[in-house]
Amino acid sequence: MSLRILIFLCILAGIDLYSFQWLRTLSQGWSPVWRGSAYTIFWFGTLVTVTLFVFYFTGQTDKIPHVVLIYLRAIAFISYFSKFISIPIVLMDDIRRGAGLLVQWFKPDYQFNASRSRFLSTFSAVLAGLPFVTLMYGMARNAYRYRLHRHKIPVSGLPPELEGLKIVQISDIHSGSFTAKDPIKKSLDMIRELDPDLLFFTGDMVNYRADEVEPFIDIFAGMKGRYGSFSILGNHDYGDYVQWTDAQAKQDNMESLKSNHEKIGWKLLLNEHQVIEIKGHPISIIGVENFSASRRFSKYGNLAKAYEGVPGHSLQFLLSHDPSHWDHEVNSRYPDIHLTCSGHTHGFQFGVEIPGYFRWSPSQYVYHQWAGLYQKGKQFLYVNRGFGFLGYPGRVGILPEITLLELTAAI
Repeated sequence: MSLRILIFLCILAGIDLYSFQWLRTLSQGWSPVWRGSAYTIFWFGTLVTVTLFVFYFTGQTDKIPHVVLIYLRAIAFISYFSKFISIPIVLMDDIRRGAGLLVQWFKPDYQFNASRSRFLSTFSAVLAGLPFVTLMYGMARNAYRYRLHRHKIPVSGLPPELEGLKIVQISDIHSGSFTAKDPIKKSLDMIRELDPDLLFFTGDMVNYRADEVEPFIDIFAGMKGRYGSFSILGNHDYGDYVQWTDAQAKQDNMESLKSNHEKIGWKLLLNEHQVIEIKGHPISIIGVENFSASRRFSKYGNLAKAYEGVPGHSLQFLLSHDPSHWDHEVNSRYPDIHLTCSGHTHGFQFGVEIPGYFRWSPSQYVYHQWAGLYQKGKQFLYVNRGFGFLGYPGRVGILPEITLLELTAAI
């Protein structure tokens, strides 16, 4: 383990020293104040990273306030990510320099063009600066900029009484990442104004431990549907990413999480379904535990068990955290499930969306369905972009989402 840490630190040091070349070249001729400011910004991320390493490996991270720790980790990540992507241009310039020296060896009158090094250094600065500024902005501005996404869900043979039925979905709260309470209250006001008939929460209430959500229970308790509020578990809710002292500690954590769902007022569905009646018509709400088609994530879900006994004549909605479950099992074996609500992807918290024209996110290289509404035949899948954030405490392009799904009769 010590060897791995040493190798990792050497890699970070290499990134620092190698990427620093473009700043040193570019800052030649600057005033001492400007050069000193640029150097300070460049090395600040290194200082933060070294500080974090000291606290982590001395077991003192509990002495750093939770909010401060979140932002320090983000600054370290942004700093090294920005430096890393500038390295190919620095390498290109070094290769060019090396080739020039080789030519001079055989041809002494050859004149090396130093201005090209300055141009490439400027290009490196732009490459490093774009993600640095963008990610810093996403952290400072976008973490709590909730966006409402509205979609009509056409249903064949929808009873007239259910026309316009409103479902609000939120997903991936990740309460352990929150840095404040007041901004979250905006989302409560948004949901109350929507006055939903049903509220669905599709998993990942916490990052690691059940107690992360406890400071926010009063906020989420205000998020309710007129005819019911239903929730499921996501891959982070099981405590699988924590080293527990024993199996009982992990089980106690799970019981606390279930209790927190109850305190909020959400009916937690654990591979089960519940039939409710709205305006004289049965609606089956089916909830499975986490199930992923990928080997990287847990498979606690059992749709066969959850579906057993579902009335065939009822309108059927499925809550399943991971959208890969839809292609893996839902739309091939359960054709009567009209709408599946998922989350999990966060839209990678990074991307570009121009409604109606273009959208892109690294998430699309991992998931076929990664954000928004999808249809196969008469079945629909909605993938929520996530309410909270994980790791990076911000968002770029893909903002936190509240979803409003309205039923309408299919034409």
